[in-house]
Amino acid sequence: MNYRNSYNTRPPIVKPFQQIINASTNTAQDSGNNNDNNLDKSLDMAIERAVGTESTSRTSTPTSSAHPSASATGPRSSAEYNRSVNSARSNAQQGPQQNNQADYGPRDAGQYNDRAPQGQGAFQGQPQGDQMMPARGPKRRTQISRHKKADPTKRTVSNASDVQKAPESLHIPPVGENIRIIPLGGVEEIGMNMSLIEIGNDIIIIDAGFKFKDTDTPGIDYILPNTKYLEERKDKIRAIIITHGHLDHIGGLPFIMDRIGNPPLYTRNLTSLMIKKRQSEFPHLPPVDYRIVERDRESVKLGNISVRFFGVSHSIPDAMGVIVDTPYGMIVNPGDFKLDHRETVVTAEEEKNYDLFDGKNVLLFMGESTNIENPGFSTPDYIVHENLDEIIRATHGRLIMGMFASHFHRIAHVIMACEKYGKRLIIEGRSMKNNVDIAIAAGMLKIKPGTVISGAEIDQYPPDKIVVLATGAQGDEFAFLMRASTNSIKNFRLTDRDTLVLSSSIIPGNEKAVQKLKDNVARLGVKIIHYRTSDVYIHSTGHGNRGEIEWLHRKLRPKFFIPIHGHHYMLRLHAELAENLGVPKENVIVPDDGTIIEIQDGGTKLVRLSTKAPNNTVMVDGFTIGDIQDVVIRDRQILSQDGIFVVIALINASTGKLKKSPDIISRGSVYLRESQELLRETRYLVKSCIEQVTQGSHPINIDYVKDVVSESLGKFLFQQTAKKPIIIPVMICV
Repeated sequence: MNYRNSYNTRPPIVKPFQQIINASTNTAQDSGNNNDNNLDKSLDMAIERAVGTESTSRTSTPTSSAHPSASATGPRSSAEYNRSVNSARSNAQQGPQQNNQADYGPRDAGQYNDRAPQGQGAFQGQPQGDQMMPARGPKRRTQISRHKKADPTKRTVSNASDVQKAPESLHIPPVGENIRIIPLGGVEEIGMNMSLIEIGNDIIIIDAGFKFKDTDTPGIDYILPNTKYLEERKDKIRAIIITHGHLDHIGGLPFIMDRIGNPPLYTRNLTSLMIKKRQSEFPHLPPVDYRIVERDRESVKLGNISVRFFGVSHSIPDAMGVIVDTPYGMIVNPGDFKLDHRETVVTAEEEKNYDLFDGKNVLLFMGESTNIENPGFSTPDYIVHENLDEIIRATHGRLIMGMFASHFHRIAHVIMACEKYGKRLIIEGRSMKNNVDIAIAAGMLKIKPGTVISGAEIDQYPPDKIVVLATGAQGDEFAFLMRASTNSIKNFRLTDRDTLVLSSSIIPGNEKAVQKLKDNVARLGVKIIHYRTSDVYIHSTGHGNRGEIEWLHRKLRPKFFIPIHGHHYMLRLHAELAENLGVPKENVIVPDDGTIIEIQDGGTKLVRLSTKAPNNTVMVDGFTIGDIQDVVIRDRQILSQDGIFVVIALINASTGKLKKSPDIISRGSVYLRESQELLRETRYLVKSCIEQVTQGSHPINIDYVKDVVSESLGKFLFQQTAKKPIIIPVMICV
């Protein structure tokens, strides 16, 4: 797990202040005002405001917002600006303010007006409503102190008072005699799969995955389902059931289990070993109560709910489906599945897995929708295994194979092929080595002595006898394949006699990284066999295509249907398939994350409630777990696109005049060495704004000065550069 302290990644804003600090220490004079407001203008406070996340001002589109955390969502109109300046000047005549907390804490509109000076000037009008000068939001108390070394094994859960909660306008009614189903995740995205079933005083949870960050969430580690509904009812949770060991089903466990009361966990043996390996990375967490279920169809009592399990085929072994028995029929969730078939004819063994549904009453089917867009049946695994076997046999020179570390069956077949053809296998990549160890511990894999060698022994064998099984087929920057493609591995160099086999699909979002990997390898003359360009099948999906999904619908013949596991469009296609197969439209609900669905009136109606469970996004961000405010994500997006612009001004507290020309720092926005004219105009603008606003004001309202400077400078920079950088004005009164 890659933990990081967010302070280590900030631009070095504090260091350039040293000269100003030294100068101000020698020249600071007592202005004669001894109230607390002047004490707030110390240099330490100014620097703290400069580096504080929530204290930054930002410019964007020319609109205004009164939201207290919106800081400066864009330059306001000239009329609004004029009214604000007039209000600020007039209030300055009322004397110093006694509440110095407002410099750092949250303020509402009324508090801001109390601080805003009022006085004479050419500008008329009092700002109202959306014209109110926005105040800064609260400082995040979940941040790790810069002066205290953080424990990388622990993360801080955001305090409820520190985050902006999704409003719950309607009270969630008790479940009563109904059966309640809530998909907490996995129904608006790929990943983050988590659902709950609530009957009476009992709740069971199915899966607890996460989703990796995307372009909309820069700097985020993982995205989790919102579990507030469960946290408020943790005394009713009887168990969490994990269908298989992929991260989109188990990845959220270390961050969720202790928040929902650490309930017993029911799963298969291999999945439990994978969870244990992952939990070992979080030694501060309480131990998990594992309950291994190996017998299919055996009933387990969880509170007053009877649950059974059945085996399904997937790209990882020990995958299972879940059956919840109710007085009105079965609720069936097969998890992720595909069918073992021979030219679209389902095998007898696969038929046996599903014969328990023959003639049975299936009340509700919760079916995955990942491959609903792909027609027909998926490629059977046995074809892939045969083709990989032939590639291992026929390849001359070294063979490097990249695949998902969770493809246990495929890894086992590669090892068996190496043993059959007398080749030596080198296993590279932490997750690949971990999963091979897990497969051996689970009794699924036995390796003959001498088959696996270390990377240091590679030169002791002819190239034709070497097979490298490695991670990194997704183009991960620090994985073995990417490092090998740049020849940055000490005892391993790719040559034009090598062959690279990429036996994995491309996860959405990784296209550029995979293309970079292929380009790097191709420059070295390596032959590449990729599943998209190969004449033979070297990869198969773990999810059933449309034909397999239709086969399962016909097998179950459900009364009600809820599509899960996919984007909304996929769920909508799956709902249309169910309706075409005879499920009435009123018996199908396409959910969103947090949708509350109930089976009511003795199992006769499927109803979507008007209220939803809390579904605002929960993110793992460095050492913090919780709701990350939108302003933080927006600022990161702007930083990545338009950069940051810092203005440092030293103001005479008595006269309001600048003691020296403002210092300008630009990172990722404007290259100042080649923009001297822009730099000169920027300094003049900042000087004019500050001295105009502070004219006749005593004491100086430093927050208001910063807001005016940031808005005026934002307009100017957008006109000159078409960029909207984050602007941080640092105003120091001496």
